[in-house]
Amino acid sequence: MHLRYKTPIIFSKFEETSINDLLKELIIAIQAYFKAHRFIVKHRLWKWIIIPGIFYTILFCAGIYFFWHSSADVIDYVFSKTGLKALMVKEQDSWLRFIFIFGQLILQLILLFFYFSWFKYLFLIIGSPVFAYISERTESIINGKDYPFDFKQFSKDVIRGIAIAIRNTLWQTVYLISIFILALIPVIGWASPVLVLFIECYYFGFSMLDYSSERRKLSVAQSIDFIGNHKGLAIGNGMVFYLMHALPIIGWILAPTYAVIAATLSLHHLRRGSF
Repeated sequence: MHLRYKTPIIFSKFEETSINDLLKELIIAIQAYFKAHRFIVKHRLWKWIIIPGIFYTILFCAGIYFFWHSSADVIDYVFSKTGLKALMVKEQDSWLRFIFIFGQLILQLILLFFYFSWFKYLFLIIGSPVFAYISERTESIINGKDYPFDFKQFSKDVIRGIAIAIRNTLWQTVYLISIFILALIPVIGWASPVLVLFIECYYFGFSMLDYSSERRKLSVAQSIDFIGNHKGLAIGNGMVFYLMHALPIIGWILAPTYAVIAATLSLHHLRRGSF
């Protein structure tokens, strides 16, 4: 099954996103997750939720366990090489010790974001065929049409999804390295986790939204422009994805596939004004 349009459809004029537009799109993206839940229940899509979700959860738990312990060794190495560890041991001032210890925690959180970022994109690459199909299936149901399966075009969708994931991984890594350096600066670096979170949310949401962009024959460059002008949709989608991880096991299982369905619904809302 593959959904195609005769001519490319550009969702909106490529213009700078205003604050009001950003907030509206954030609300649309967040509401789309609730719509996605009702959509999944109504159309009995649970098999496409549970199976990928369990696989994701197993990898996520194993990765978090090993990475959290290994990241402590990395931080200890960095502090030793920079002389901060020796300074912290000698320093008697309680406030300075607090700043050093808090900074160490911030660094560990930044490294955790590094891990989660790379793990997330690895899963997106592996699960690209499933996500491409789910996004397409969602839009097919919305439009009330059934389309014959086109293996050639489906393969192109999967390859594009992988390429976008790799592209986003590289750009996000550049930003994360810059923020990691910023995190080494006392006090100023405390804002680093917030910056990382917004970058993480944007690039994850970008990957989810691009499945719909490709179906409308937007080139990669056009998709980058479009999503860049609708940052609220991408950030909102990624934000709820992250928040779902606060609910152990269940949230981890549901988060990946809910995200791709919510992204498809949010774009449908943007084009039509309703679900």
